[in-house]
Amino acid sequence: MKTRTLLRTGIAGSAVAALCCATPVLVIVLGAVGLSAWIGWLDYVLMPALMIFVGIALYALRRQWIEGACCEPETELGPDWKKQASNE
Repeated sequence: MKTRTLLRTGIAGSAVAALCCATPVLVIVLGAVGLSAWIGWLDYVLMPALMIFVGIALYALRRQWIEGACCEPETELGPDWKKQASNE
């Protein structure tokens, strides 16, 4: 999976889980559709979901940092500048 996709998934999932944990949005929605009996189980689902999505976002950030650190920056001479310097 691409790093950018993982990062977007982690951030979006964290935002949705945090929104549902911190505000009564999910309680209102579940009550409106007649599923208010599920409200007691929200803590067992939302907190682990929040932790999983934060973990995905942190993993993607770490992976992005490693991908950026492993590549050599190109110089004005191009990627073969070492060969050109040794031939002169």
